[in-house]
Amino acid sequence: MQQGTASEERLCDTGVFVPDGGKICTLSIIGQIEGHYLLPPDSKTTKYEHVIPQLAAVEQDADIGGLLVLINTVGGDVEAGLAIAELIAGMKTHTASVVLGGGHSIGVPLAVSADRSFIVPSAAMTVHPVRLSGPVSATPQTVSYFARMQQRIDGFLLTHSRISADRLSELMFATDDIAADVGTIIDGETAVGCGLIDSIGSISDALEWINGEIEIGRNKKENNTDKKDGQQDRGG
Repeated sequence: MQQGTASEERLCDTGVFVPDGGKICTLSIIGQIEGHYLLPPDSKTTKYEHVIPQLAAVEQDADIGGLLVLINTVGGDVEAGLAIAELIAGMKTHTASVVLGGGHSIGVPLAVSADRSFIVPSAAMTVHPVRLSGPVSATPQTVSYFARMQQRIDGFLLTHSRISADRLSELMFATDDIAADVGTIIDGETAVGCGLIDSIGSISDALEWINGEIEIGRNKKENNTDKKDGQQDRGG
C-alpha cells in the first residue's frame, strides 16, 4: 500500500493540514473539543493537546503565510477551547475562520479568535452561559467559579468581535429560544448583524482574504527593502 505524505498523515492524526510547498495551513475544529478527560471512542473530537503544538509550529514556520480555521463543532471542554482560541488570537500569522455547520458554545470564541471571521448562511451558532454536566458542589465557591469563567469568555468575545455587551448578555440569557435551556441559536445573517461574526462567506472568501493579507504584507516588505536600499545608496 502506498504510504501517505507527511501532510496527509498529520491531517488524519490531528485535523491540521499543511500543503507541501503551500502557504496556507488548514485547521479543522470538528465534533466535540476534548479537554482534560477522554471522550468515548465513538465520538468525533478535536483534541487540544494535538492542536496547540501544531498551531505553535505554524506560527514559527516562515513559509506559512496564513491559517484557515474550519469550524463545525458542538462545543466541549471550555478551558481547552478557550486555550486554543487564545492561541489563534495571539498569532502573527494571518488567520481566518469559517463557521460551516455549527459553532456552538465554546465554538463561538474559536470563531471570533481569527483576524477575520466568516459564516455560511445555513450555519448556526448557539450562545449560552457556562454550564457543567455531572455532579457539582452546591456551594458559593462553585457559583463564583462559574461567574468568573463566564467573565473570561465574555471578555474574549467582546475583545475579538464587534458585538456589544448588552446584546451578548441578551443572547446568553434568553429563556424563550431553546427548549428547557438558557441561550440563543442564531443563524449566519443574525451572527453578522449583531457583530459577532465579520462576514457572510465560505472557504473561497476566507482564502481570498488571507491571500490578500499575504500580498499586502509582501508589498510592505518590498517597499521597506527598497527604502533601505535607497538610503544606503544616498549614504554612499
